[in-house]
Amino acid sequence: MTKTAESAQPDGRSTRWNDHKEQRKARILDAALDAVNEGGADVGVQQIAERADVPRSVVYRIFKDRADLDEQLRVRILEMMMTDLTPTLTPQGTVGEAISRAVETYLQWIVKYPRLHHFLGKGSPSTRATGSKVVTGTKTAIAVQLGNLLGAILASRGKPSKMAEPLAFGVIGLVDVSVNRWLSQPGSDVTSAELAEFLERSIWQVLDGNLRSIGVDITLSTPIADL
Repeated sequence: MTKTAESAQPDGRSTRWNDHKEQRKARILDAALDAVNEGGADVGVQQIAERADVPRSVVYRIFKDRADLDEQLRVRILEMMMTDLTPTLTPQGTVGEAISRAVETYLQWIVKYPRLHHFLGKGSPSTRATGSKVVTGTKTAIAVQLGNLLGAILASRGKPSKMAEPLAFGVIGLVDVSVNRWLSQPGSDVTSAELAEFLERSIWQVLDGNLRSIGVDITLSTPIADL
């Protein structure tokens, strides 16, 4: 075997180390998720390390800094959330049923995991989540998917689809701001059921008003298959 061929072969020791590193990384992220879910965003790196059964120094060998750990934890949380939410982004049944299913699934998730949802928006005290690329990217992806659906509805009716994207981002923004405000007030008199009802009604009114203004007439009982 030539020297060139030998150098092309993967180093077994390097592969084993990479596998070991990925296993430790997964264990640390699992520990961080459990720690935040139980104790909130104030959890420190030392607590996470103890929960993962690794030295604190190992955490900083695997993650560049606390900001890197936080951002990768947000990826893990979003993956967990989207496992439940993604099926609702392919609407089924009637328009009203599709709106209700998406809103209720989202609210059920944040009521079950309020600390994880809070972490997505705020991050840890030392590294706030302002400008988080993964959070912004997920919201954008959801809005774009809704915009594509609205654009297809408009196109099928011979209407210009240029307002589909602003309408979709407006709906996602309405939900995001309303939910975050509600979560920030633990003593609120508004129940999750009342918030769900408000969001479902508001989403429909925003969609209905804007679609009617350009000559598209649908109702809550319109089957998704007919759009």
